[in-house]
Amino acid sequence: MLLATDLDGTFLAGDPEDRLSLYQTIAAHPEIQLAYVTGRSLEAVLPLLADPTLPQPDFIIADVGATLVHGDSLQPIQPLQSVVDALWPGESQVASAIAAFGLERQDVPQARRCSYFCTPEQAANPALREIADELGCDLLYSAELYLDFLPKGVNKGSSLRALADWLELDHDQVLAAGDTLNDLAMLSASFHGVCVGQSESALLEATANHSRTLHASRPGCGGILEAFAHFGFLGEHGIAAERRQAAQPGKAELVMVYHRLPYEEYRGASGKLQRRRPTSPNGIIPTLLSFFGDGRKGSWVAWAVHEGDEPFDSHTTVDAERYPKLTAARVKLSKDEVDIFYKRFSKEAFWPTLHTFWERATFNEDDWQVYLKVNRTFAERTALEAAEGAIVWLHDYNLWMVPAYLRELRPDLRIAFFHHTYFPSADVFNVLPWRRQIVGSLLQCDYVGFHIPRQVENFVDVARGVFPLKTLSRQNCAPRFITYGCAVGLERMTTELDTGSRRVRLGAHPVGLDIDRVRSALEAPKIRELMAHLREEMQGVKLILSVERLDYTKGILEKLNAYERLLADNPELIGKVTLVSVCVPAAREMTIYDELQSQIEQAVGRINGRFARVGWTPLQFFFRSLPFEEVSAWYAMADVMWITPLRDGLNLVAKEFVAAQGLLGGRGVLVLSEFAGAAAELKGALLTNPHDAADLAQTCYLALNMPASEAKARLRELFDIVCFNDIRRWGEEFLAGVEPQQENKVLELVG
Repeated sequence: MLLATDLDGTFLAGDPEDRLSLYQTIAAHPEIQLAYVTGRSLEAVLPLLADPTLPQPDFIIADVGATLVHGDSLQPIQPLQSVVDALWPGESQVASAIAAFGLERQDVPQARRCSYFCTPEQAANPALREIADELGCDLLYSAELYLDFLPKGVNKGSSLRALADWLELDHDQVLAAGDTLNDLAMLSASFHGVCVGQSESALLEATANHSRTLHASRPGCGGILEAFAHFGFLGEHGIAAERRQAAQPGKAELVMVYHRLPYEEYRGASGKLQRRRPTSPNGIIPTLLSFFGDGRKGSWVAWAVHEGDEPFDSHTTVDAERYPKLTAARVKLSKDEVDIFYKRFSKEAFWPTLHTFWERATFNEDDWQVYLKVNRTFAERTALEAAEGAIVWLHDYNLWMVPAYLRELRPDLRIAFFHHTYFPSADVFNVLPWRRQIVGSLLQCDYVGFHIPRQVENFVDVARGVFPLKTLSRQNCAPRFITYGCAVGLERMTTELDTGSRRVRLGAHPVGLDIDRVRSALEAPKIRELMAHLREEMQGVKLILSVERLDYTKGILEKLNAYERLLADNPELIGKVTLVSVCVPAAREMTIYDELQSQIEQAVGRINGRFARVGWTPLQFFFRSLPFEEVSAWYAMADVMWITPLRDGLNLVAKEFVAAQGLLGGRGVLVLSEFAGAAAELKGALLTNPHDAADLAQTCYLALNMPASEAKARLRELFDIVCFNDIRRWGEEFLAGVEPQQENKVLELVG
């Protein structure tokens, strides 16, 4: 069958349960072809195609019948479109012919039609009809306000008949649905028809004697469901047998959805699966766990690799003593799925694009399908875990599409998303082939958080290219964030949007630091011994420290070249400074970094070969991961921390350095890329442009020669920011954004 439906007031309206039931019925029955038949232009329909909660149409009849396209490719349906094109005299001809009437053109997208605002008195002017006849046009007047010039004989009904005939469908297999007089042409044809509940009275009067048209009682989608049952579509049991309920609620009041479990799984010597505390220096996981420490019922949804035929435990405890009501809900993925979804696709398609290196991105449709499958699996597990009205807290770009699937499965949930990675401007993000699906999914959330205001506003700009959004509220970024003098600064940011179907709140929440973790590391006896050893070893030499992962976004090669320039331009520094660079290697499977690693090794060899002297090495390069405690000792000993990513969502290393120096009363200087998210928050850092080798070298030189009093003052300011806006405050402020009614309570907790 073919369901041909008007949009506003019909397919987009009705009780939420009726909408869900109709949309799921269409998705469950591939034999139902769907056609949007609307007065909107094709351009105005595009936002609906990005809404993941709506079934995607097979065909679109737009512009009151003047545009006919395929729903997937948006290409014209030929030869149907050519017939309409031949009847249209042209926009400029129509506009010129009626210029003397002084009608105001509607400022909405239009194709093969001209639409004007028109009073009833103006519409009654016979001269308009005469001009329309001369141009070979039809006039359509509606709602006592709108006047359309259309190609002769073209309307919703004529185009729908042409489509049905082209599809070789018997007219008994077509159901037309509408709610206004504009839909009369569809309902006057030989199809089955339905005027949904709350239809325009003029339409009801005009179709009162139509034996094939049902006047339904329920509005919108509910009326279409009534028509399915009334006309016997989908079998003798009608729609009642097809109505499906959303997933049944679980018990978790808060569901954390993260790509990693809050513990590590590994195979022991016996071959059995065992667990241990995470070895990755990730301070976020303990913080997220802390929200379950008050006895709140919760679930932690994350993947677990499972191969072979051995039984799979979908649920385990996390820590029965500390978090008695928290369950780990494990999402079963094969190693191949993890390799494609996370290690290959996410890192080769999304990661470079997000960090503005779109030319390095590789887009593969097959990998995208695996990504969708994994995200749907996460959503299905989450839907089963969450209690009625629960909060679901999703994390980062690996799970972009979960909100779309989850909203369909559980419309009752409060969905929150935090984007840990940088979010770029629209001209970069829009190169993604799947940008409409991604943005449509994120706009299913109730709350979306980013590190800094610039990333919030970048997201808003991207979303405006997909949806006709309305800004509901904005706020000043100062005094929390830098507004000017920084590449990622911003004066005002959007805090709430109206998508037309829901309100989405937005917030800027820079991830904070676990200060106690740094304190514990520095108090360890072995670390105190290491600091004493380093102090003795580095006596008379100023230490420049750099710590980052191997990644082209981190600006490692650019920094090494700048260091070479620093030594060449300032020979008095030879023998007096040393750059220690700690570079954490990428996973073995990520071969995309092999060339970068080779270039870095060559630069290290060149610099040491050029400047090294007996008893002094200008550059010490550690190409391995060091324990956090050991890195903390290096933080404490550094005179200058040189952090120069070309683009970074935040950069916690900068905060770790500030914490280590502040706890020990140091005076180290932070040199920070102005393209790192932390630059908008860390007032007191020396900002530098990592794309400018001269500026990199000059700023580092300034840091090396900064007066002690200024260095101490800058560090005090930085330490105050890092201590106040710690990791606990980050989490509590984020949840306060999700639950605005509890904001005062949260502020009391963190005040």
